[in-house]
Amino acid sequence: MFKSFLLISLIFSNLIYSSASGEEWLDDFAKRVKTKTAKQRVPGYLFAFIEEGKPAKMVVSGKTANNGSAITPQTVFRLASVSKTFTSILMAKMVDENKLSWQTPVKKMTSEYSFDNSKNLQLAHIVGQSSGFSPNAYDNLIEANYPVKRVLSMLTDLKPLCSPGECYTYQNTLFGVIEEYFQENNTSYGEQLESEVLRPLSMKGASVGRDGLVAADSWAKPHVAIAKNKWRSVKVNEDYYRFSPAAGVNASGADMVKWVGALLGEQPNVIGPQIIDQVTQPRVKTKREMHRRLWQRYLKDAHYGLGWRVYDFDGHRLNYHGGWVKGYRAAVAFAPDQKVGYFMLMNAESNLINDFTADFWASYFKHYDDQQKLAAK
Repeated sequence: MFKSFLLISLIFSNLIYSSASGEEWLDDFAKRVKTKTAKQRVPGYLFAFIEEGKPAKMVVSGKTANNGSAITPQTVFRLASVSKTFTSILMAKMVDENKLSWQTPVKKMTSEYSFDNSKNLQLAHIVGQSSGFSPNAYDNLIEANYPVKRVLSMLTDLKPLCSPGECYTYQNTLFGVIEEYFQENNTSYGEQLESEVLRPLSMKGASVGRDGLVAADSWAKPHVAIAKNKWRSVKVNEDYYRFSPAAGVNASGADMVKWVGALLGEQPNVIGPQIIDQVTQPRVKTKREMHRRLWQRYLKDAHYGLGWRVYDFDGHRLNYHGGWVKGYRAAVAFAPDQKVGYFMLMNAESNLINDFTADFWASYFKHYDDQQKLAAK
């Protein structure tokens, strides 16, 4: 079931139904999404456009499962690697409070692993995806349910491809170091994210871990493709949840509106501008991003910051991250100069989300540039 735009008022925490967004470019984008997801028979999704200081505009469609209930703004999804954007903010807050430094050696974060194979490895290299280890090292062991400690022990024996900070090498397993750091300090990643980020932002449906997802009143079940345009619901695996700083956060559409709003500067007491500046500074070039389908016609430059991809999108600054685990896709992005943001959540492994995200920003920036030209006349 496709719903028209919902205007979400964070001030009064209520929903105001509208027959249209009031912006033709956004209505046209929503129609394209509706047509393409219907053709693929995507079980469910939602997306939202957020402008600083204004009610968010959200589209909600589909069901939690074939025989499930309708998806609503309160339905909880897995965020997969979009979790890394939360981890980057949490760690940046700790750096800002002098509890850690981005230059803190990894071997000082956890006493159990020496990482003598990469002696200069620092916190920034974990969050900034520049450890030097082969990309996605031992992800297969995560999916085989190897214990975190065993996977990290095996990483310490892996020979790096380059020195830390010199090349982009995307990881999930290495984020286990952050969880181990919290455990050795008698807490957990989930507890710290809850107290420092989720609760202060009133992200009431957000959580960390499988238990938090399945305990929600409404949660989107994961779906995998079994044939062209056919999907099957599958169980939620624990695997990547065990590496929660990499891929363990859950959130609803209503929660994500608050998250993006905070990234746009609406909650400076929780996430100050210096925090956002830290994590979105370009650090290591990501050349392969320049050749992504549909994106390549717009990307002029691409880097990874700290938990964020930093793009030059046709002359505009764009901070972005995507996520993918079994049965789910997610994307979040914001344009700091225009103070606008976007996210999309799906309970299916559809690659459409990549095209939609590029399409959204191409449409928005064209609209923005046209408005600027009109204003200049």
